[in-house]
Amino acid sequence: MTSHEESPDVPARVRSMTVAATGVLSVELVPVEGALPTWEPGAHIDLVIPGVPVRQYSLWGAPEDGALRIAVLEEHESRGGSSYVHRTLRPGDTVEVRGPRNHFVLEGASEYLFIAGGIGITPLLPMVRRARESGATWTLVYLGATAERMPFLDELRGYGENVVVMPRDAGDRADLPALLAAHPAGLVYACGPERMLGELRELLPDGDRLRFEYFAAPEVEASDQTGSFVVRLERTGVDVEVVEGVSVLEAMRSVGVDVLSDCEEGICGSCETGVLSGEVDHRDLVLTKQERAANDCMMVCVSRAACPLLVLDA
Repeated sequence: MTSHEESPDVPARVRSMTVAATGVLSVELVPVEGALPTWEPGAHIDLVIPGVPVRQYSLWGAPEDGALRIAVLEEHESRGGSSYVHRTLRPGDTVEVRGPRNHFVLEGASEYLFIAGGIGITPLLPMVRRARESGATWTLVYLGATAERMPFLDELRGYGENVVVMPRDAGDRADLPALLAAHPAGLVYACGPERMLGELRELLPDGDRLRFEYFAAPEVEASDQTGSFVVRLERTGVDVEVVEGVSVLEAMRSVGVDVLSDCEEGICGSCETGVLSGEVDHRDLVLTKQERAANDCMMVCVSRAACPLLVLDA
């Protein structure tokens, strides 16, 4: 997991908006003045629009071209971000950009298997280009409902047999166990829906090969651990009560402890905090089973205590 420092909001102008697929708009952002921040494959930005909830969008363009490109899927139950982009945002408008940040870093390897589901192709597309440029062996398996709803197919089909496109309406179904068996070496990078990533995490539970990113936090089963507990912030020398309905992150901030965070949904890993004692009720989608069992860190935005007193390295 990659930590980050808070970066200031930067104004950017919408230079173009194009249809990348049915229900998907590609938005190109350029600097109002100066230059936009640099980035690496796997990075995302926050789109900051007054009156609209801040949303994170993965960057899919080329890091060296000076623009920031995002792909926005129109969601039926949008919190406001995708709806605003599709219905209100227009070329020439100015928005604020925060970031980029990267919790989905492309690590160096000689072989890669990329697995994308739907709009999950966006962070993987720059990775595919980087892997190709590096001379690594790589394969991309791209899953979707229909070809019409799968962005960037024209570019990807130009990569030949390295790319396998599997739209469900054509009768294509991914056999993930067989796919992994056919690619027993190298790193696996995956981004897509909850069901796909959940199956991959079950198939590769140790975390040695799999790198993944959720686009939204899935529903988490209710835990038996309810009510309040106390968090002791060892380095700060403060005890704070965490009541039901308040996150550990919020409780820490209430006593003046500044914690870096991004998604606040347990999917990015930026708020990872060391655990010195006590048992954690892990509710994130970042840690592997082994990391959870080690009980030496937690994501304070969603995870809670499974004991009366939790001591954190903060």
